[in-house]
Amino acid sequence: MSKTTLFQGTRLSLMIVTLGVISALPAASTAQDAPPIFGDITISHKFSPDPLTVRGMSGGSVAGHKIAGRIDTSTGPCNGFVDETPDHTIKLTSKFNYLKLQIDSPQDTTIIVKGTGGTWCNDDLDGKNPGIVGEWLPGDYQVWIGSYDEGKYFPYTLKITEVK
Repeated sequence: MSKTTLFQGTRLSLMIVTLGVISALPAASTAQDAPPIFGDITISHKFSPDPLTVRGMSGGSVAGHKIAGRIDTSTGPCNGFVDETPDHTIKLTSKFNYLKLQIDSPQDTTIIVKGTGGTWCNDDLDGKNPGIVGEWLPGDYQVWIGSYDEGKYFPYTLKITEVK
């Protein structure tokens, strides 16, 4: 069995356990309080709720700079290890003069965003938590959340907001 298959199996197992825990909670605390895991997102200007949140597990076996196609971007270095496939796909149906993607994790994580207009990376927007902030054009964006150590997976919440 390859390392990639093993890591993907581990990640899938963590997702299944998390989903089992969430489904065991009382109905009142699941539907509205718990954000989706590894969700694909479609939003337009003035979306609600703001911030919009989705959860996931960072990490993988592919060096971030290989996914990004570069070592550094204007928003930061392309550090960490990620999966080959993106953790999230974000479809923006309108232009955003200001949009912020922020990762909240108990561990040090990284972010890579590829989409309309380029590729952006970051590892420390707010302390150890990465993020990308700025003007965003309509289009599809792929988002990877990485961990600094290969094969290490950590929980995170991706927050998307229009609030400065």
